[in-house]
Amino acid sequence: MPPAGGRRFEPDLRSMTRITLRPIASPMPLGFFTVAIASVMTACLQLGVFDEEARAAVALCVLPAFALQLLVSYLAFGARDVIAATLMAVFAGSWLPYALIMLTDATDGLRVLGVFNLALLCFGALMTAVTRPKRALWCVLAVSLPRWAATGLAGLTGAEWLTRTSGALGLVVALVAMYAAFALMLEDMRSEEVLPIGRSGPAHAAMEGDLSVQLRNLERHAGVRRTL
Repeated sequence: MPPAGGRRFEPDLRSMTRITLRPIASPMPLGFFTVAIASVMTACLQLGVFDEEARAAVALCVLPAFALQLLVSYLAFGARDVIAATLMAVFAGSWLPYALIMLTDATDGLRVLGVFNLALLCFGALMTAVTRPKRALWCVLAVSLPRWAATGLAGLTGAEWLTRTSGALGLVVALVAMYAAFALMLEDMRSEEVLPIGRSGPAHAAMEGDLSVQLRNLERHAGVRRTL
């Protein structure tokens, strides 16, 4: 006989619930190394190291960055790191249109890429507000912002000095990304911080805290709670 008032009885299932976690290796070194290599190739083209005829060759070198960073984003989502996953997915999405436009020599492609880079600038400005505890991500993003701005304005105005500035900033992005990747790889190999990354807040607690800290509020994490 149903309870009075028509209310359905639901047993407390918490004691019978088990949550299984699947540890994976960190994909972030791969993501940062990919950013570094692709940035070097595009920067060399902007700085005049390569002739304009090399645009298609540079595009072919950059194109694999799309697939690699998309893989990094997929793995980061699986590791429940939505910030890293989102940032890597957007980086992946930035390499694909660049490579396709350079390969096809699309009409007015540089101006279109200019607007695209300014849109990336707006995205990056918003992301800096939430990535600060993840200092490696924040640093790569912070040095990417002026490059997106210079690239966007260079595409819209055609100013040669802006193109050269963007190329120089691209090398800075590559250096910062390379450092972040190397530091994270050393940290993973030795299970401790070797080169300073500057984590703070929850990101620091995630590396320095014990297992109870890792599992705190697990029932509210994406993939466990009922709705996102």
